[in-house]
Amino acid sequence: MTPEPLSPDNTTVVLVDYAVGFANLLRSHPLAEHLNNVVGLAKTAKWYGSGLVVTNGESGKPSGPLYPELLEALGDQPVIERAVDFNSFLDASFARAVRAEGRPNLVIGGVATDGCVLQTVLGGLREGYRVHVVDASGSPSPEAHNAAVQRMIQAGAVPVTWFSVAAEFQLDPRFHDAPHRMRLMQENMPAMVMGARAFVNGVDQGKRAATAA
Repeated sequence: MTPEPLSPDNTTVVLVDYAVGFANLLRSHPLAEHLNNVVGLAKTAKWYGSGLVVTNGESGKPSGPLYPELLEALGDQPVIERAVDFNSFLDASFARAVRAEGRPNLVIGGVATDGCVLQTVLGGLREGYRVHVVDASGSPSPEAHNAAVQRMIQAGAVPVTWFSVAAEFQLDPRFHDAPHRMRLMQENMPAMVMGARAFVNGVDQGKRAATAA
């Protein structure tokens, strides 16, 4: 069966345990790339108005609060503090928040891929959601990250990238002329911006050559 497109109306973005104390443990991805993807995913949820649930461990623990860059992107979005580790769905407040969004698709990112992300993804699948795991997650090693992603895929989760989610949201007719995707590209996908500039420059050069001839 062909799945329906992801849209802000049918998707909840779930951000799990992006705590400052965990960031220095990540070795599966460069930290700057990881932060960029996390912030891009948060902006996607906020700007397109999808469901959004954010959770972290207790602030008094050594892992500490969420990444400052993420908090800036989230604005006044509430953060659910959990005493329960790993599977966020075992926390009643988190489970209620996700259910209250009333959307069948989840896009989940967090730290660590082989810990809280893996178990929360499995928890979401058990709850009957269509779960997507996004490229805004990291682990202490590439091996741990890749093994966790493979386990999630085999369990039924679908791998996506945060920017592909934004592009799919943009296909909603309401956002046909919205600047969100271009703004995300400018702020979080600089390589794509440079590619677009190179294309425009090539077109301009071709026009000049044609005029000169």
